Amino acid sequence: SSIVNGARGSGATIRVFQHNTPSHLERVLREQIADEQPRTHRPWKKIIVVVEGIYSMEGEICKLPEIVAVCKKYKAYVYLDEAHSIGAIGKTGKGICELLGVDTADVDVMMGTFSKSFGSCGGYIAGSKELIQFLKHQCPAHLYATSIPTPSAQQIISAIKVLLGEDGTDRGAQKLARIRENSNFFRAELEKMGFEVLGDRDSPVMPIMLYNPAKMPSFSRECLRQKVAVVVVGFPATPLLLTRARICISASHSREDLIRALKVISKVGDLSGIKYFPAEPKKIEQTKNDIKLE
Repeated sequence: SSIVNGARGSGATIRVFQHNTPSHLERVLREQIADEQPRTHRPWKKIIVVVEGIYSMEGEICKLPEIVAVCKKYKAYVYLDEAHSIGAIGKTGKGICELLGVDTADVDVMMGTFSKSFGSCGGYIAGSKELIQFLKHQCPAHLYATSIPTPSAQQIISAIKVLLGEDGTDRGAQKLARIRENSNFFRAELEKMGFEVLGDRDSPVMPIMLYNPAKMPSFSRECLRQKVAVVVVGFPATPLLLTRARICISASHSREDLIRALKVISKVGDLSGIKYFPAEPKKIEQTKNDIKLE
């Protein structure tokens, strides 16, 4: 939503390429460069390709290396939104570039938030010194906003130190391993239960497809009645008939938390009729060290 509103507010000409499809992006770029500007038929002054590290409504990991290669070929700028990927993926939590081995110098604008993995508020823009100086003097959101409160700023600094291991412990590495294990376990169990789950392995964002808009409020309310809070997403954030429940996994979730959530979601899924694949009856049991499925 923020990308769409920002693009519209910029006054720029907007062209859409197929979701996470570098080949279609190349075709769109080639056609637009050949056709030039609609009214004046002059060459475009600049072209910016905007992508997300982890797509917030699909849970898919961006094909960043291929997209960067296409943008280099056609001399387009890359704008990367890492709201859901920074602090959650990569060896030290540095996001999609670290995970896929992309040089950050090849990404012209990197944006992220401190409200998710860092447990604070605010966000950041990373780019060239020239770009940052321009934004500091021209960006209304920076000029007219208040500064981040001191405790929130310290929370961000402390979280970064934990992730990088600069606090003298391995808590950051443990948390990153934990969120990856939790995500893959939860995703695998949802699929075994018969739910249609979008997204890629290792992604902590996993949408469960509901499709019918009428099922969205009942699914959310019934889960909440059983003490499990689930975020549901519908139009206009998604197409009208592609409503979904979006699960976001944390390193702080224990296996007991995940198992309880799975049981509730499975029960509500049966009541709501949103399981689209046959699932074998099974029982989830907690053993001393791990999970046993029967």
